[in-house]
Amino acid sequence: MNLIQKIKDKQILELLQEANQTTLREHGNQITLERAVFLSWWCDKGDCSFCYMSSQKPLIRDPKKARRRVEAILAEAEMVRRMGWNIEFLSGGYGAFTTSEIRNIATEIHHITKNPVWLNVGITSELEAYGEEITGITGAVEVANPELHRKICPSKSLEDITTMLTEAGELGFKKAITIILGLGETPEDLKYLWELIEQQGIDRIIFYSLNPHPETPYANTPQPASLYYAGVVAATRLKFPRLEIITGTWVDNLANIGPLILAGANGITKFPLFKMFGTRYGRRVEEEVEWAGRDLQGTFTDTSCLEGESPRSELEPYLKRYIKSCLNTKTEYKV
Repeated sequence: MNLIQKIKDKQILELLQEANQTTLREHGNQITLERAVFLSWWCDKGDCSFCYMSSQKPLIRDPKKARRRVEAILAEAEMVRRMGWNIEFLSGGYGAFTTSEIRNIATEIHHITKNPVWLNVGITSELEAYGEEITGITGAVEVANPELHRKICPSKSLEDITTMLTEAGELGFKKAITIILGLGETPEDLKYLWELIEQQGIDRIIFYSLNPHPETPYANTPQPASLYYAGVVAATRLKFPRLEIITGTWVDNLANIGPLILAGANGITKFPLFKMFGTRYGRRVEEEVEWAGRDLQGTFTDTSCLEGESPRSELEPYLKRYIKSCLNTKTEYKV
């Protein structure tokens, strides 16, 4: 079965049917809601051509002011726990926090959620500093075609990413990668992605669709077609039946969710959680999961989960702010 050729021949429905059967057999019918917890909006590199932070770097005079307060980060982790979501990973640009600071944050989150966290904090040679608070390391590959990668992410070489992932595996950590669709790749480029997954023994992949940011070279580039996105996910599911697949879509593309679940997604991500919670958009996410024939872990609408005992008193002001945001969201939230 030539999976790449099936995508090129637009045999997407056939791929979805096969991928759905494979997913149900290998993973069951549960879908998770995933939340990336950001540490900072600063990145020392700041030259990935698609990235929002590349547009912000020239505007930030003091990188320390772009860091989030640790209390806000921990309060967000507590809210995610209350809602029954998973933390997709801790994410932050290069140079925002030191390794020891990141480990301390991860340790606190581990205590709050009772689950170790994934990291996506850039290429590092300091993985030995981390311990049981971390479950795995994520390499931000974004695009697996080497030539295209060098143009789009000039300061994050694939060689350095794979070296880090190899070390992560040697230290006993799980391994994940992120991929963004819509950056100019072609279906044939899946051969690079699949080779990377095989060579590295990747445990988890997070697919995103391009979100065109103003002031970047992709500002006027359309997001990838929904059936192309679903076809890539389905082909990857069929190639790697046991792989954990998380898929991200944006508020203006919630209709992607159903097809992505049928294509093989185990979890869905990339939502403005506190703005969407309890709105018709949050309900739409839950309905997409329901109509894909899956059971949802966590909630996007049940306000009874919001209240609870604060794990630390200093988090209380931030928890109140997040809860207020959830309760005050309007059904006419604009995308």
